[in-house]
Amino acid sequence: MPFALLPSTSGPGGLIARHIRHGLAVLCLAAASPVLAQEGAAPKVSIAAAYTQEITDEAIFIGRGEAIDKVDIVARVNGFLEEQLIGNGASVREGDLLFRIEPDLYEATLEARKADLDRAEANLELAKVELARKEELLTRDAVPVSERDIAQANELVAAAQVKSAHAAIQQAELDLSYTQITAPFPGRLGRVTTSEGDVVGPSNPPLVTLVREAPIYVSFSLNEKQFISILEQLDQTAASLTESDQSPTVRLELPNGTALDETGEIVFVDNRIDPLTGAIAIRAQFENASRLIVDGAFVHVRIQALEPTQRVLVPQAALQRDQRGDFVLVVNDKQMVEQRYITTGDSIESAIIVLDGLREGESVIVEGLQRVRPGVAVDAVVASEQPGE
Repeated sequence: MPFALLPSTSGPGGLIARHIRHGLAVLCLAAASPVLAQEGAAPKVSIAAAYTQEITDEAIFIGRGEAIDKVDIVARVNGFLEEQLIGNGASVREGDLLFRIEPDLYEATLEARKADLDRAEANLELAKVELARKEELLTRDAVPVSERDIAQANELVAAAQVKSAHAAIQQAELDLSYTQITAPFPGRLGRVTTSEGDVVGPSNPPLVTLVREAPIYVSFSLNEKQFISILEQLDQTAASLTESDQSPTVRLELPNGTALDETGEIVFVDNRIDPLTGAIAIRAQFENASRLIVDGAFVHVRIQALEPTQRVLVPQAALQRDQRGDFVLVVNDKQMVEQRYITTGDSIESAIIVLDGLREGESVIVEGLQRVRPGVAVDAVVASEQPGE
């Protein structure tokens, strides 16, 4: 079979062949050298140091606005509603006249009770005169003792009738005063449910509801675990939470997500855990100068600790998560990458609190995370913006 002749390595032809093979090898190595250099170089990453900052711890709960004073205004006497002096949703002051019920019947009743008093007083005078006459006749043995006793009893009955007449007048005056319905405290009215000319009375529905808007309570509940945790974090007892100099700061987040400018204070802590819900009732009071807390509205309650504490923080860009939990990639002093699982707390702007697993000053990777893995060496560069500075 045919075969190819290879050039001999000896002689001029062989020398040329060796030079050709050597040149090809050099070209191949030159072409492969960038790849080898690239594979051997440590990847570049940006790092930021974990730092500490004074943080005021807080807990968040769901609360509800609750008016300090809220009353359904009901007519205390029966009659025609003669005049309605307020409108729906009006703001009123204490003592403002709201409704007037027709007073004629009650004025007449008062006059009748005064007449009854006059008659009772006249009967008392007559009984006194009769008693005095019987006592005089008894001294002369002109009448038996029994008649004197009867006269004394008649005087006592007459005196009791006078007292009864006075009480009837007081009742008539009260009934007459109830025909003018006034605001028991300052606040804002709801929708008026009646009209002038309606027959109103104690058995009828309320005329209107009056709510005091400021100050206002915000009530919320804590389960047993949360309550004990709050007491431990604040180093307080249930009783001391309501003391002005020991009460923690209470802040609100309104239903639209905005924070209320003013702060409140805890004014009531219940003395027992509700066995049905496993929670304890707490109430905070706010001045509500802006009237943004509405009776019945749901809000987020934030309770802050009395003193700030030092917390470790890292940029949120460093935080990763897998099935085991949250972790960061730490660059140690040998420029090697370590995977560190951490326990996180609340977010503070672009950083996150690290409760456990990381110390101040340790470097975490914030850029280039996709190019590295635990156990490899990296070329770490400090990030241009360092948090906490």
